[in-house]
Amino acid sequence: MKMKKMLAVGLTCSLAAMLAAGCSEAGKTSGKSSDSGVAHLEFFSSKMENVSTMQKLVDKFNKQNTDVQVTLNSPADAGTVLKTRMTKDDLPDIIAYGGDNIYTELTEAGILLDLSDQEVLKTINDSYMQMVYDINGDKAEKAYGIPFASNASGIIYNVDLFQKAGVTIPETWDELIEVCEKLTAAGILPFELSFKDNWTILPSWNSLAPATQPEGFLEAKKEGTATFLGTHEEVLEKYSKLVNYAQTDFMGTSYDDGNRSFASGEAAMLINGVWTVPEIKKTNESINLDMFAYPATNDKSKNKVVSGIDVMLMVTNQCKNPEAAKRFVAFMLEPENSQLYINEQFAFSPVEGVVQKDASVAGLAKDIADGKVTDFVDHYYPNGYNLSSILSEFFLNKTNGMDENENIAAILKKCDEQYDILNTR
Repeated sequence: MKMKKMLAVGLTCSLAAMLAAGCSEAGKTSGKSSDSGVAHLEFFSSKMENVSTMQKLVDKFNKQNTDVQVTLNSPADAGTVLKTRMTKDDLPDIIAYGGDNIYTELTEAGILLDLSDQEVLKTINDSYMQMVYDINGDKAEKAYGIPFASNASGIIYNVDLFQKAGVTIPETWDELIEVCEKLTAAGILPFELSFKDNWTILPSWNSLAPATQPEGFLEAKKEGTATFLGTHEEVLEKYSKLVNYAQTDFMGTSYDDGNRSFASGEAAMLINGVWTVPEIKKTNESINLDMFAYPATNDKSKNKVVSGIDVMLMVTNQCKNPEAAKRFVAFMLEPENSQLYINEQFAFSPVEGVVQKDASVAGLAKDIADGKVTDFVDHYYPNGYNLSSILSEFFLNKTNGMDENENIAAILKKCDEQYDILNTR
């Protein structure tokens, strides 16, 4: 997306006026040095839920570096705030944002410094650096951002219920279906699904699509030479089959209710991300659970953990003290500090040797450390592309008895139509 188009997204005069005071306050002294020679840097973070951890790290850095003063700014609706500030030519010094289309737009706007020469890059898992290159606007192997934290999705399972039914972790699609059949025969519901909150429909798509779509599909789709229709039928066929092993009211079950039901032992598996584990444990702290990679195909080599960059660290070209900013980025990526973040935020780290040790996600940890990961495919779709709503329609049609082939064709056609409307490339 071109700079002009990007800056226009979602901006209104009223919003700009509302944010004018609050947005610029944090950056007033940004990048400047006081009479005492202290460099003041603004650290703009997009995740309000990690503020306490980020502030802890900022305080630690400031204590260790008396010549630099970093101030954390973590506003609500960070994406809109950031774009508004760009129109005012008021960029923060350091940005922490996810590895998605916002990052792609920032690289296309040319506002980020290339950090490829930073020594800390040698400590970053190659798989996550490749994700950075893949979402660079120019596809160049340049580190306009450095991965700091990652998340992952897959299948959460109740270890005790698996043992009760005498089943083991499936490594292929056919084995997954076999597990579902054995669980059913043992009187155990295989899956708890919570499609009332339609964003919970996305994790399965994010596992099935990259393992089954044609090679090069994402770039071809952006260029207008590929379609979902004719390439993604297998995704919906498999997904449709899987929901047959869920509770009857999966379309009317909310995320919170689904988590509580799973925590109470009413189903053996739940498809979602690591972020769901703490929510489950709010209901049943002692539940014996773990996670495994979604076995999307019968080719084990294609069945990878879906894991994306949840937090990426960037330095903008308006920073007047880039060396101080780079020092802060390097500090954040030190193993001790990375470990603190993933422990408190229940995340994974792209830093080699920093491991998430919680037993509830042990089944994913080795694959992630070995780089057996694939990115969230919806990170590569246009901003505003409401795939969760489209897929919700697919399952509503299914529950209403629509012919499956007609349903699949209609939904994939809608996927193409809505994608093409939003595709600016």
